[in-house]
Amino acid sequence: MLSADIKAQLAQYLKMMEGDVLLKVSAGSDNVSRDMVELVDELAAISSNIKVENTKLKRTPSFSVNRIGEDTGITFAGIPLGHEFTSLVLALLQVSGRAPKADEKVKEQIKALEGEYHFESYVSLSCQNCPDVVQALNLMSVLNPNITHTMIDGAAFKEEAESNNIMAVPTVFLNGESFGSGRMTLDEIFAKLGGDPDASEFENKDPFDVLVVGGGPASASAAIYAARKGIRTGIVAERFGGQVNDTAAIENFIGVKRTEGPQFVANLGEHVKDYDIDVMNLQRAKSLERKKDFVEIELENGAVLNSKSVILSTGARWRKVGVPGEDEFRNKGVAYCPHCDGPLFEGKDVAVIGGGNSGVEAAIDLAGIVKHVTVLEFAPELKADSVLQDRLKSLPNVTVLPNAQTTKITGTDNVNGITYVDRGTQTEHHIELAGVFVQIGLLPNTDWLGDAVERNKFGEITIDRHGATNVPGVFAAGDCTDDPNKQIIISMGSGANAALNAFNYLIRNEAPVEIASS
Repeated sequence: MLSADIKAQLAQYLKMMEGDVLLKVSAGSDNVSRDMVELVDELAAISSNIKVENTKLKRTPSFSVNRIGEDTGITFAGIPLGHEFTSLVLALLQVSGRAPKADEKVKEQIKALEGEYHFESYVSLSCQNCPDVVQALNLMSVLNPNITHTMIDGAAFKEEAESNNIMAVPTVFLNGESFGSGRMTLDEIFAKLGGDPDASEFENKDPFDVLVVGGGPASASAAIYAARKGIRTGIVAERFGGQVNDTAAIENFIGVKRTEGPQFVANLGEHVKDYDIDVMNLQRAKSLERKKDFVEIELENGAVLNSKSVILSTGARWRKVGVPGEDEFRNKGVAYCPHCDGPLFEGKDVAVIGGGNSGVEAAIDLAGIVKHVTVLEFAPELKADSVLQDRLKSLPNVTVLPNAQTTKITGTDNVNGITYVDRGTQTEHHIELAGVFVQIGLLPNTDWLGDAVERNKFGEITIDRHGATNVPGVFAAGDCTDDPNKQIIISMGSGANAALNAFNYLIRNEAPVEIASS
């Protein structure tokens, strides 16, 4: 199952195990069971700390990871390879006694949770968002004996996934009831369990010199550049990492040949932690108002934060088609991430709406999984790069429909088709299919600002070459601005630019808090 190189790397990791671990294996005679047993045996051969015992678990094939003489509550139903291999390695280390990496306050709160929490998460091994959920729930199971978690590979348990109407991953159930869908961090899961900080936690914060609103690459860059000036810096973010959390391969960040969104975000987080930056995660900004001495940011939880300057870097979200059926069938056949949800449509017919780079890349990826892909492009021609179009044309199970205006996504419990109008002939057509992947660009996350700052007709914040808005002391950076090029590397540059100019603004107008007190 594992290559020689992987085994050598794994052997180094498993040397960090601090005690023995027992893998209880429930296997049958099917191919997945055979491969799972082979993987478990290879793990046991690599480390003498890993013991194996045959048993009968709720699902076959599956195996649980336990301390000797104790059921820890972590189970893998299927084979945790692909993106989930790291989840397996971390489970082995943490169950063996190695302390999990997490905020100490959150760890203590998880340990204090009362009641029974039995989580089940449906994943696909190609999903880059699923490991965050799996690893968070596994960590909770390690910390609290009243919490259990089973990772279920939707491909290995296809009938079960379909019977539970799983059409998007990760999908999490708690005690048999739907809990959540999509990427969730440990903090986000704990918050959904009722662990949200209240407004009082923010009310007594001293004013900031620079407050960055948003959590993506532009935000991290801005905060680091501001903090390096020695001034009081904060980040308030609904979701640290932003949309990059949902990005698969990143291959155009100069100096890094290839990485994946979640890993990139983890690196940003580690870099931010190197500086004295007050990170307020899982907090949504509600309004902005320029007062006499400060810019005031009100949060959804009612708290108010004050800062001498603000950098808006709230990023963007997937643009919706805006047709009947899109919202009704979200996660029931309507999807926005082909990497995450594509495997759930194996052998089925799907459509991709959008003929730009994202849409064509999605169609290429899906063509290797599904039965047939139909690409609907509103314009007369595809807009993707020629190299992508050439690749798309070489695939036998892809149909491209230019000049196609989507008018409806149909279904009963789940998606069963899509209706479009040929813009050339004005004739209406309907295609029967099981899934629709929407890939038509981005919308800036700026609705909450209203008229507080100047925005263009697309909702993008208007900035000058300094990253300054029309409001004194308020700057903006990244995909929420009118910069025409929406790229990670450009966002990070614009974040640095905004921070440097915010510092210059503070110097010209009033000495920052930290400098004034020195």
